[in-house]
Amino acid sequence: MRRTMPKNDTPGRIAFPPSWLAVGLAAALTVPALQAQSNPVYRCPGNLYTDALSAKEAQARGCRTLDGAPITVIQSSVPRSSGTAAPRASGGAPSGGGERVSSDEQRARDADARRILEAELRKEEEALAALQKEFNNGQPERRGDERNYQKYLDRVEEMKAAITRKEADVASLRRELGKLGGGASGKAAQ
Repeated sequence: MRRTMPKNDTPGRIAFPPSWLAVGLAAALTVPALQAQSNPVYRCPGNLYTDALSAKEAQARGCRTLDGAPITVIQSSVPRSSGTAAPRASGGAPSGGGERVSSDEQRARDADARRILEAELRKEEEALAALQKEFNNGQPERRGDERNYQKYLDRVEEMKAAITRKEADVASLRRELGKLGGGASGKAAQ
């Protein structure tokens, strides 16, 4: 069962799941405290831990005093979305270090990319043509399960949306081919 952390909306209030308490207490027992705590730490309902309450406030909220070692909060590092030291997945060449790819290898990569994009474009254009043929200029044939006219109208609307998506996909692939160099849009349009 996954637990979510309660929102920290009060300064001095620390909220974390009970599993983190064990890690924090273990770290506090093994690592000497850097600074002595002057205020007692309270455990309040909802797994909220704080030392910013007075004894009266803690009692009013139903908080209990924690006896024993002080609580240590361990901050975890947040993974970065763009790893600069990670090796590249394609090509096998490590990133960083400024290594360059030979012009022959780059041409081969570009040719592969063009071939893949052209194949994808042909596939999408064929799918678009099939959808347009079935759509029949807004008058597709009714199916046996569409005795209710609204079901037919819903299917027509879905077909319109699918055709619009396919047209956008085809246009996107043509743009990508155009970025790779001249002659791609003329070849793809045939």
